[in-house]
Amino acid sequence: MSLHQEYQQPLVSVIIPTYNRPEYLKQAIASAIKQTYQNIEIIVSDNCSSENPQALVASFGDSRIRFWRHQQNVGMLANQQHAFKMAQGKYVASLHDDDMWNEDFLAKLVPVLEENSELILAFCDQYIIDANSIINHVGTEENTHGYKRDKLAKGIHQPFSKIGLIDKSIPTAASCVIRNNFIDWDSIPSEVGGMWDLYLTYLCCISGRGAYYYPERLTRYRAHEQTDTMLSGSRDVQAKIRKAKSEIFCYQVFMQDTRLQEFQKYFEQKWLEANTTLGIGLLRSEQISAARPYFWQALKKQKFNVRTIAALGLSFTPQTLASKLIRTSK
Repeated sequence: MSLHQEYQQPLVSVIIPTYNRPEYLKQAIASAIKQTYQNIEIIVSDNCSSENPQALVASFGDSRIRFWRHQQNVGMLANQQHAFKMAQGKYVASLHDDDMWNEDFLAKLVPVLEENSELILAFCDQYIIDANSIINHVGTEENTHGYKRDKLAKGIHQPFSKIGLIDKSIPTAASCVIRNNFIDWDSIPSEVGGMWDLYLTYLCCISGRGAYYYPERLTRYRAHEQTDTMLSGSRDVQAKIRKAKSEIFCYQVFMQDTRLQEFQKYFEQKWLEANTTLGIGLLRSEQISAARPYFWQALKKQKFNVRTIAALGLSFTPQTLASKLIRTSK
């Protein structure tokens, strides 16, 4: 690629929020630098890691990297949002500090956005890798099937609310390029928490623009012991409580949006499930009085649900017995 051609490319802002993952961060930055699409800025936003990664970032000696370090931990979402608001590119792409991109990720997705101004995002499929960066082929296939990307046609989808919010086919946080100036990053409320990527998908869905699917695995999503879904014990309980609270908020917003009226029953069901999940999480952390209102809330909308009724019954069981039963349940 000539120097002239490089500067004809629109700027893409690569967003890398990070916290206490120096070895993974190094691999993530390297995968961004190696992109064959060269007109990028790489924004590394550190959420006050115990060890300042500034020297690691500087060791790449790449002038396209911009580094920011918070003086105190501001939380995952605030760190992510701060990095997005630093972005100067026409397009933005989120890269988790423990994930990686193939060298042609941007080169294959940015052109389709340039060719059609009615598109707000372009996304692809992804590999699942383990802590040692080895591809989990079984997990990869399960991921593709689970999010129905194996049945998704290549090309433009408009509208894309179903594939984005129901099937959750769009991996907004790791395998997606978004048109920057159509998103108000301050409009993502703190209550969305770890569901920020789903909420971002929602904002894209209601923009009235389309999405483009490129059916190739161009990114590598890491599943490892530090991932919320891989945690165990009390940390697992707290992760589930946080996720359930975020789901309750998000699905409440989606239910109330008249533009998504056709999916209201689905959103309501997910909202009910999240209320029960939160109640169970609070029970497992022995916050019994705080748990019951979520069970009652769920039962108001669905009179008979075995999971909710069983959990509510456990909240009236002597605490020692209830704790044993809860620990043996999912």
